[in-house]
Amino acid sequence: MRAIDLFAGAGGFSTGARQAGCEVVWAANHWPAAVDIHAANHPETAHACQDLHQADWRNVPAHDILLASPACQGHSPARGKEKPHHDAQRSTAWAVVSAAEYHRPAAVVVENVPEFMNWALFPAWASAMGALGYALAPHVLDAADHGVPQHRRRMFLVLTRSKHPLQLELEPQAHVGAAEIIRFDLGKWSPVDKPGRSAKTLARVAAGRARFGHRFVMPYYGSGSGLTGRCLSRPLGTITTRARWAVVDGDRMRMLITDEERAAMGFPADYKLPANPREATHMLGNAVPPPMACRVIRAIREAA
Repeated sequence: MRAIDLFAGAGGFSTGARQAGCEVVWAANHWPAAVDIHAANHPETAHACQDLHQADWRNVPAHDILLASPACQGHSPARGKEKPHHDAQRSTAWAVVSAAEYHRPAAVVVENVPEFMNWALFPAWASAMGALGYALAPHVLDAADHGVPQHRRRMFLVLTRSKHPLQLELEPQAHVGAAEIIRFDLGKWSPVDKPGRSAKTLARVAAGRARFGHRFVMPYYGSGSGLTGRCLSRPLGTITTRARWAVVDGDRMRMLITDEERAAMGFPADYKLPANPREATHMLGNAVPPPMACRVIRAIREAA
C-alpha cells in the first residue's frame, strides 16, 4: 500500500504508516526544518516544502491512502483567545479535499484534535468529501490506550470510498507508565529549593511529595494534573510544543529531556530530531504518535 503524508511535520504519521507495512512515497510540509528532519528519517520518500494550498497534485505520486494532519491550533481549546491567524490555520484542511479530488485514493485518514468536528465549516468540509464518494467515520482515541506512555486524546477521521463508514475495532492496550521512559541518570538537574524558584512550583513539589513520595512528574508551566502532578506508574500528560513536564527526584528536579519526550511520543529511540531541544520539543508536540498511526492504518489495511 502506497501512502502520502500531508502536513507531515517530524514524521509520526509516516513512521506509523511504515510500521504498518506502507510505502510512504511523498510527504510535504511548509516548515523547512521539519522537512529536513522528515527527509533524514525517511530518505526513500520524495519531499516537498510548500504551502499545500499551492500544491500541484499532478506532481504527487499515485497512492492508496492519504494521511493528513492539518493545523490544529485553530481548533484546540488550548489556543487561548481567538486570533486572526487561526482562520488561515483552520483552512489548511481544504488541501485534503483538493488532494483527494485529484487522486481519489481508497482511504483518507485525517488526524486532529476532537474539536475539529466543532469547526463551523466542518459540515461543509465533510460534505465536500462526501461528494467525492467518501464515507466518514470519526474515531476519538487516547494515545495511552495504544502503547504510548502519555495521555493524548486525538481524533482520527477515517474516510473510505465505500457505501458505509468504516468503523475500526481497536481494543485498548495496557497503559505504559512514565517510569518506562524517565532516565534519572541523564539531564541537567538543579536543586528544588534553588533561589528564584517560584512559589507555585514549590507548592506543586510539596503536594507531589505528600502524595507520591520522592519521585514523580509534574507540570512545571501552566496547569494540568491538579496541583500534585502524577505518579510514575501512570502515563504522562500530553506532550505539547513547549517544554512543560518536570521530573522530581528527591531534592532535585529538571525538565524532560529530548530522549524522554521522543519516547513519550512513541518514536523509535534512533529517530533523528533537531539538536536544538526547543525545536525538537516543538516538532514532537505537533507530531502524531507512530504507534497510534500504525494501529489505525493496520486496521484499515486488514478491513480492506
